[in-house]
Amino acid sequence: MTRPGFPDAENRRAARVTIVLVLTGALAVLSPVTGARQAQGGPEPEAVSLLGKPLYRTPASGEALAKLETALRDAARKLEGDPADPGNIILYGRALSGLWRYHDAIDVYTRGITAHPDHAMLYRHRGHRYISVRAFDKAVADLSRAAELEGHDFDIWYHLGLARYLQGEFALAESAYRSCLAAAKDEGSVIAVSNWLTITLMRQGKKAEAAKVLEGIREGMEPGENGAYYDLLRFYKGSIKEAELEAAAASSDLDLATTGYGLACWHLSSGDPDKAFAYFEKIAAIPYWPAFGAIAAEAELYRARR
Repeated sequence: MTRPGFPDAENRRAARVTIVLVLTGALAVLSPVTGARQAQGGPEPEAVSLLGKPLYRTPASGEALAKLETALRDAARKLEGDPADPGNIILYGRALSGLWRYHDAIDVYTRGITAHPDHAMLYRHRGHRYISVRAFDKAVADLSRAAELEGHDFDIWYHLGLARYLQGEFALAESAYRSCLAAAKDEGSVIAVSNWLTITLMRQGKKAEAAKVLEGIREGMEPGENGAYYDLLRFYKGSIKEAELEAAAASSDLDLATTGYGLACWHLSSGDPDKAFAYFEKIAAIPYWPAFGAIAAEAELYRARR
């Protein structure tokens, strides 16, 4: 599209300059692939928790780490081949995020936004990574902009709801999650957003509305990668016992963050804050700090200590 007042040739030249700047800046963060953020005296934390704890990159090891590094190199080659493609910028940012290089990914998305200021998914992905580094206000700004540009995308509303929830803005989170539920196109997506919407309603004391959401959850649904959320929803409905979820939560750090956080919220809403906060403390201590449940547990403790 020709910008008003500019000849076609000048527009093309300006576009090429912008894209080259994006490419140069984006690929500058590539080397070394697994390099830590450096500070005098050693690696700099990737983020700082809401409780003041430094958080370092520990994404994987061995063969799993090698696959992540290969994915980053592949994404870099694609970006070099076609730097004008926003999809390649997003792919590269996601590959960096796989290595828990969230600030590098944010930088890549920022450069992408410079070249494509109206591309909704660049804001969506940068907003997600602002959540990872606990910059909730920036996440809300990005995700709200993404929703303005693309109002029917499940992932945009899902992450905007989460950012609002993490701020403790439960009414605003509810609004975003209802838009997210309306955009859900498969059972796995319905399950994921229904879990967060149910918790959000519980936190507002809206038990009847939470029960209405749970009416949409039935046996035999296909949760896909959202099996933990599905089990939580079935627990809220009374279909499975707490002991089953406690066993699931003990199986891994990610399961503790996901299932444990849901259990904690249920206990908090059921009048047992001591048990809820015991869960929050345990979850906030796990090494898998990018998990949504881990961030949410930190937020609970931060608000309580304030």
